[in-house]
Amino acid sequence: MRALLDVILLVLQLYVWVLIIAAVLSWLIAFNVVNPYNQVVRTITEIVFRITEPVLAPIRSILPSLGGIDLSPMVLILLIFFIERVIGLYIYPYVF
Repeated sequence: MRALLDVILLVLQLYVWVLIIAAVLSWLIAFNVVNPYNQVVRTITEIVFRITEPVLAPIRSILPSLGGIDLSPMVLILLIFFIERVIGLYIYPYVF
């Protein structure tokens, strides 16, 4: 059972990194640092946004509009950290 919890924690950590990559990539595209018409950039962007958008869209619908600032990745990262903490402190020590 601990192995399953380890896999869950690892997947959550990887998802946090994907969220950070998505945020940085959106900034790079918004400030014209990378060319969104490049095939490699377009492929990476599409993969990252297909992974993150299904989870971020409901959070965006709940959060109020703050103009051009999107806080949904930060809210999701904090939620993931909370879940990891609950698993690490309350579930993991009591599993045999």
